[in-house]
Formats: sequence, C-alpha cells, structure tokens
Amino acid sequence: MADDSVDTRETSKGAEPVVTQKREVWSGRSVFIMAAIGSAVGLGNIWRFPYVAYENGGGAFLIPYLVALLTAGIPLLFVDYAMGHKFRGSPPLAFRRLARGSEFIGWWQVFVCFVIGVYYAVIVAWAACYTFFSLSEAWGDDPESFFLNDFLHMNSDATFGLDFVPGVSWPLLLVWVAVLGVLALGVQRGIGNANRIFVPLLVVLFGTLVIRALFLDGAVEGLNAFFTPNWDALTDTGVWIAAYAQIFFSLSVAFGIMLTYSSYLKKHTNLTGSGLVVGFSNSSFEVLAGIGVFSALGFMAQAQGVQVSEVVSGGIGLAFIAFPAIVSQMPGGPLFGVLFFASLVFAGFTSMISIIQVTLSAFEDKTGLGRVPAVLIIGGFSAIVSLLLFPTTTGLNTLDVVDRFANQFGIVGVAFVAVVVIAWVLRRLPELRDHLNSVSSFHVGTVWQVFVGVITPIVLGYMLFSEIRDRIREGYGGLPDSLVTTFGWGVQAAVLVLAIVMSFVPWRRDVDLGYEEDENRPDSVTVSIDKTDSREGTEPGGNL
Repeated sequence: MADDSVDTRETSKGAEPVVTQKREVWSGRSVFIMAAIGSAVGLGNIWRFPYVAYENGGGAFLIPYLVALLTAGIPLLFVDYAMGHKFRGSPPLAFRRLARGSEFIGWWQVFVCFVIGVYYAVIVAWAACYTFFSLSEAWGDDPESFFLNDFLHMNSDATFGLDFVPGVSWPLLLVWVAVLGVLALGVQRGIGNANRIFVPLLVVLFGTLVIRALFLDGAVEGLNAFFTPNWDALTDTGVWIAAYAQIFFSLSVAFGIMLTYSSYLKKHTNLTGSGLVVGFSNSSFEVLAGIGVFSALGFMAQAQGVQVSEVVSGGIGLAFIAFPAIVSQMPGGPLFGVLFFASLVFAGFTSMISIIQVTLSAFEDKTGLGRVPAVLIIGGFSAIVSLLLFPTTTGLNTLDVVDRFANQFGIVGVAFVAVVVIAWVLRRLPELRDHLNSVSSFHVGTVWQVFVGVITPIVLGYMLFSEIRDRIREGYGGLPDSLVTTFGWGVQAAVLVLAIVMSFVPWRRDVDLGYEEDENRPDSVTVSIDKTDSREGTEPGGNL
C-alpha cells in the first residue's frame, strides 16, 4: 500500500495539514484491460451463455444479444469507468463523492459482491477437484451419482445443516488461501500480475479445448443445433430480456467491480476505448464457449444415439455431470477433461479476485485499513463464512438459492437503483459523459445517455418486477420455503439493511468527501483534514 506524506499549506483557516494519499494504480492500460477481461470472463461465459443462446433462438439469439451489448452492456461499462476514474474510490466512496445520500448504493454493491464471493469460491474448488478427477475419470459410469452422492454427499431432504464434507472443505480452503495471497500483494503486484498470467493461459487452454472439440464425431450436429436460427424467437420479449440478462451478468457491470478497477487507472487513460475492448472480448469468448460446448454436446448426442436437444444442459449440470460423461466416451478424454476444468478454475479464479477486491477496497477506504490487514480481516471473514455454509451435505441447495437471489435481486436491483439515481434523481450523466470524453478516443453523447437513462432502467425494472412476482408466486426450484426465505429473501434483505447502516458509519477523518478533480494532480489524491469534521465536506452536485 502506498505511503502517505504530510505537508502544511496556508489556507483561509491558516496552516492546515494536508495528506497526499497515493492510491494504488495499474502500471499501464493493458494491465487494467487484462484484469477487466479476467473479471468479466467467468464461469457464466462457459456454462451459462451456450445454454441460454440455445434455449432462446439459437443463432437468432445473437441479434438481441448484440443489441443488448451495444445498448446496455457497454454503456453501463462506461458509467462504471467514469464513476471510478473520476471519483478515485471504491463504490461507497465514489457514490459518497457523487452525492451524500447515494453512499448506500455503493455499500449495496459491496455486500452483493461479498455474498457472491463466498459461494463463488466453492464452485472454483469443485472445478479444481474435477481437474484431477479427469485424469482417472474418477466419476466412473454415473457422473451424476458421483457428483451428488460420492463427491458432495448431498442430503436432499435437509433444508440446512452443518455436516461438513472434507473432500470439499480442504480444496475450498486452498482456493481461499490462493485468492487472499494474490490480493495481499496489492493491485499491480497481485491482481495485475495474476491476470497477466491467468487470462492468456485461460485463452490458450480453452482455445485448445475448442479445437479438439471441433474434430469430434458429431461436432457438426452440435454446431447446427447451436447456430441454426429460430427467427420466430425474435418476436418473444422473453428472448430479448434473456439477452439483456446475459449481458448484465457476464460483463461484471453495475455491482462495483469495474468501478473499483477503474479507480486504479492513471489520470489520462482512454476509458471508452478500454471499455470497447473489454466488452467485445467478453462476448467473443462467450461465442467461443458456445462453439466448444456444443461441439462436445454434439459428440455426446451421437454417441448415445439421441438428438442434441436431449443432452443439452447448462450451469452446474453441464459442467459436473454432462461434461464428465463426454470425457468418459471420447478418445483422449482425460486430457479433454483437464483442459475443460482447468479453464473453469482459471476463469473462476480471476473473477473471484475481482469480486473480493470490491469488499477489500471499500473497507480500506472507509476505515484506513492497510492492504494486508484488510485481506486478513475482511478476506478472512469472507473465507470463514464460505467454509461454514457451503462445503456441507446441504451446501448445493444453499448455494443454488443464494446464487439465484444474488443475481436476480442483488445485481439487478442495485443496478436499477444506481442507474435511476445517477440519471434521473441526481441528473449526473452529462457530467460523466464529459469526463469520459475528456480522456477517451471514442466520444459518447446523447445516444449514450438515452441508452443508460431510458433503455437500461426499463429493462432492469422489468427484469426485477418479473422476478419478484415469479418468486412470490412459485417459490424457487421446489426447495423448502424455509431455505428460500432464509438464504434468498433474508440474505438480500440483510444486504440492503447493512448497506444503509454502513452509509451512516463515519468515514476516517483524512478522507475528502467533497472531492473535486484537480486537473494538475497526477495519479494521487490530495485530501485535506478539516479540524471541524471532514465528513461535512461539500459533495459536487448536491444531496439526494
């Protein structure tokens, strides 16, 4: 963590101590882009996009998907970049500097990331185990029974319990040690260097897997199933909503990650150019994942003598049940399995780093914790929660509920509120637009403001309303009401309450909450310590 230096300046109040607090920065734009891609390209790119595309029109889905990317994904990415880069802080600090009453939005984003981080680590641990299982095809002739019974020791009758599964607990602990070790090294030495290694490695591994899958018998049938367009699907509003949902969830926008990462950029950085690279790189990887996954599913369908539609699955079922079955049936299967599950590990690891970094950065800004203490306290607490809840015989059902509500209520809810507040309550889009244009090669204007301020809130509002209505009417997945109430509705309500409470906790006194840009300042933040109370600084743009 950078050191602080103190000098004395003459002000209208006389001599006043000034702290020059150097915020960590990326060594260059390329490192930031690599880290942003590492965050965006995660598990959902590999196991969610192919299934969503297939279920929503196949090749025709690419049209609403591209529209969603251009009208919501990339525009929201620009908002995150502008907020983080202009206000030089974690989500709570950036929103506090935007306007006093909006700080809770930043904390909402932080706690959504906390919730996602504690269960995301478990899936990374599963993938790490399956990387080794692939060598011997340990799942035998029944991958589903092996995953649910032999590996997870799943108790489907219990709503929640603490019967730990050592075969999951120890790998999960190792994942947390690795993640926190990287984060302890800091933004550039830890996060930046890790992404410079793991993102290229992920591309090489997954590219090799795709090439191998394309040469499997039945691969053409799989690709035909994936790309054959169902043009009638384009008249279904549900297909368009699915496209926007996929973009929101896969691009890591509007819940603090990209805002945090952009706060470590140097002052003069091409923000929109970087955003375009990240956005299209993420989507390109998703299409590549679709090619690889459906080539393999086509092989599986031919081997079993069934239609591709009968073997298609998504999410955990695709990764830990369908793909092991494919590995067992294909020549050179162990190598294929290692490539696939190692890709999941690297994709999940880089995304998890970014998720946990949001929580660390927020508490560092709020309390003045150093990097290593923040990792030990905040990161350690996250690891403990993760290790208590998920490597158990009821962990899969708990994870399923937490994941669904964190995505559909947490991410969508905070994104909706953030966009409405920025665009309509505070009316700060023109200011963010000007900041983007002042440092970027690709300029944005009225069209961008319409995308962010009109189209995005409508889509997010519809998604949020539909999900609330459906979960109230139907519950979730036939799971016990007590589990859904506690780990679904209860966790999301607690997240919002904690966000509001944290917004009232005083900031450390050396933070300038009335931050204004200093055009002559390089890549550090100069803050004044007002002896009265720096918490009463003037925020640009007024209050909520």
